[in-house]
Amino acid sequence: MNAKPSPDAEPFLPETPEARSDLDALREAAAGCRGCHLYEDATQTVFGDGSPGGRVVFVGEQPGDQEDRKGLPFVGPAGRVLDRALEEAGIERGDVYVTNAVKHFKFKRQEGGKRRIHEPPNAAEMRACRPWLLAELRLLDPDVVVVLGATAGKALFGSSFRVTKQRGRLLPLPDLERIGTPAAGREIADASPEGAGARIVATIHPSAVLRAEDRDAMYEGLVDDLKVAASALA
Repeated sequence: MNAKPSPDAEPFLPETPEARSDLDALREAAAGCRGCHLYEDATQTVFGDGSPGGRVVFVGEQPGDQEDRKGLPFVGPAGRVLDRALEEAGIERGDVYVTNAVKHFKFKRQEGGKRRIHEPPNAAEMRACRPWLLAELRLLDPDVVVVLGATAGKALFGSSFRVTKQRGRLLPLPDLERIGTPAAGREIADASPEGAGARIVATIHPSAVLRAEDRDAMYEGLVDDLKVAASALA
């Protein structure tokens, strides 16, 4: 009996290098992605959005309820927190591209109701969706990648990545061929902030501010981390 193939978005990416170098072509292809089961319940694919020439790419976990309905990332309450923090950190919105490690909303329905409750993607779902994120990063070639939260960090740098240990520091972006592997995690753990090339900055997901008991302190920490990212653009 043949083993069931692992979930993988790679077969749904555009075939030609030219198409993979076009954000609109990537977005159109992603709309038809069936690389994992999450598309079955989600309203639509939520691809990245923002300036194709953006110097900063923000990577979150996955779309939320409002993002799933509207088809755009970071348009719900967490997105409003992020927009305010960007302004306070001095990062121009025109310099920003926002996306998620997973492009479909994963949720469960509240018992006896219609409300959709967010569920974090698992390792297989993050791995399946990684080709889309890598395609975005290769095309955009940003100066800084801001990792929003633990799930995004693990999707990029493996299960050993800890936002609490790495947040608020400018660190070198690993080679994209190692993204998502333990090697990328080790490279980040051993990295020095010195050197040239693209950088990463890890911070909390804006939704953590909304859940925090002390929202002001949590928000100030987010802004401080984003100021570190802004310093790399000077």
